[in-house]
Amino acid sequence: MSIPFELPPENREVSPHTGYTRAHWEAVADGLLDAAWRWATPGRALLHLPGQPSKSGLRSDGLEGYARTFLAASFRVAGADGKDPHGWLERYAAGLAAGTGTPGRDDTESWPLILDHHVQGQPMVESASVALGLSLTRPWLWDRLDSDVQDRAEKWMRDALTYTPAPNNWYLFPFTVASFLESVGRGDPVTERARERALDLLEAWYRGDGWYSDGDGRAFDHYNGWAFHLYPMLNAYLSGDAELLDRLGPRLHKHLEGFSLLFGADGAPIHFGRSLTYRFGASAAVGVGAVTGQTPLSPGTSRRLISGSLRYFLDRGGVADDGLLKLGWHGPHSGSVQTYSGPASPYWASKAFVALLAPEDHPLWTATEESAPSEGPDQVLALPAPGLLVQSTGADGIVRLHNHGSDRVRPHDGESAAEADPLYGREAYSTHTGPTSQTDTADNHLSVEVAGSASVRRRIHPLGAGQGDGWGWAASWHRPVFASGPPMVPGLRVESVTVARGRHELRIHRVLGAPYGARLTLTGWASQTHRSDLVGLFGWAEADEVSAPEGTAYEAPVRMPRLSAEVHGTAVFVALAALGGGTETSPLIGVVTEVSCVGGELRVRWADGLETAVVFESLRVATGRPEPDVRD
Repeated sequence: MSIPFELPPENREVSPHTGYTRAHWEAVADGLLDAAWRWATPGRALLHLPGQPSKSGLRSDGLEGYARTFLAASFRVAGADGKDPHGWLERYAAGLAAGTGTPGRDDTESWPLILDHHVQGQPMVESASVALGLSLTRPWLWDRLDSDVQDRAEKWMRDALTYTPAPNNWYLFPFTVASFLESVGRGDPVTERARERALDLLEAWYRGDGWYSDGDGRAFDHYNGWAFHLYPMLNAYLSGDAELLDRLGPRLHKHLEGFSLLFGADGAPIHFGRSLTYRFGASAAVGVGAVTGQTPLSPGTSRRLISGSLRYFLDRGGVADDGLLKLGWHGPHSGSVQTYSGPASPYWASKAFVALLAPEDHPLWTATEESAPSEGPDQVLALPAPGLLVQSTGADGIVRLHNHGSDRVRPHDGESAAEADPLYGREAYSTHTGPTSQTDTADNHLSVEVAGSASVRRRIHPLGAGQGDGWGWAASWHRPVFASGPPMVPGLRVESVTVARGRHELRIHRVLGAPYGARLTLTGWASQTHRSDLVGLFGWAEADEVSAPEGTAYEAPVRMPRLSAEVHGTAVFVALAALGGGTETSPLIGVVTEVSCVGGELRVRWADGLETAVVFESLRVATGRPEPDVRD
């Protein structure tokens, strides 16, 4: 697809994989800003981008347009050491003065007031973008403002420090506001408390392996990169806070060890979790790592990942013909959008431009691009803290994420089937397929059907994850939840284990407490363009295909393989799945030669002689050469 603004010529010498250089990043930032500013109010305080308004209302959406594009402009100008050939900061300075003149007034320019998250919370989110932008551009914008404009801006932002954020990454918004105010000599006990509260919660939500839960409970997704690592790490870096950098830097370093594998060879991020409409914003953590030096990645690999992600969306309609980022994935796609999203929401993608803080002579831009981790040999990586298993195959560049730990169900919430979320509840996600919609048949899903009602997977209880030489596993259990009839069946429980080797996925399920007449179904990957195979190895009785007419973020319609069987009491089911691969009749035939299940222990013999053993009680999973059968 054509890109609606001009880009520099590709440079395949320094960027053999993407052709993109730092000049391309500047050109994209300028192109996006130019298109967005066509929708500004006369006083430049609000950018009313076209599209369906969010539930927060038009004025909040207009502030969102101002604040999120300000991020892109700030990274662009700060990275150029104040050079601003398009005069972006002059426009934002004018908008700041107009928007903070009479906040809350119903007129053309006034910004909405910041209130509690459940009353009028969205302006609190945007206050962080305003504060971060002002921090980045302080010498060229804030320091040149009239003192009365500075006072008005402070007064508006300060409400973010006293009203209640949502119980998740939102606490980083008052943290960012407080950090800015302290940096310009306007700190006090209120700013100190806001920073302290956020940092305390950051510690409480850190689970290990470089991953934070987005609030209490288990919500692991892209917010790790574009929120939890970005805000505090940038603050530590910009303020020179060595203590904070020493505490948080190793976590970012560790996070990128695994997260860097979650980009396909074509540049696509994993289609998993909420707010996917932020698109190439998913690469923000890679950019922050390169800028701060807290990364395990070489500069050439870092640029391969960020430029690959940027180009992936530019080449696939992520930017519309009018130059705007629209709600969706490639183009518009309702399944990738949340209820809180408005026309300017996609501009959190601006966070990817943090990479521009690395100057022209930085190795991030001068080193030759190297291959992405997913372009190398097949890899399997277990992430025990979030309960995830990553599987990549170099032949096709597809990355798969097996989810045994992220559900976004808060501890105090009940498990309602009506709130089932395709972006968290499925067993597997990838860089080349997306989950089917809520109204279509669910992909990568085990469902128990009782009295005609099919179950969904809500709260996920991790059982562990680990890896060996060329293989890995992750496991969890859940209670099936039903939309009609009683929400749960007494005693019904499902234990799930995924074992990944190469491109093969061993999908093991043990169902406990199934009532008479229950039926079990398991679906595979949903796609038309990529091969999707699912073969029953043990317990399954029937196999067929099912369509999903609404499709996914990648294509419509799609089809997926399905297995089914009757189930009663306790029973074990084993299947082998694969996504991608060749065109041979059945690439899974002969991959596994023998399956046995005796006394709560499952053994699977692979064609190459290795054996996978799963002991369900006190779960243990191992793969290796079987012990020789020695008899007297």
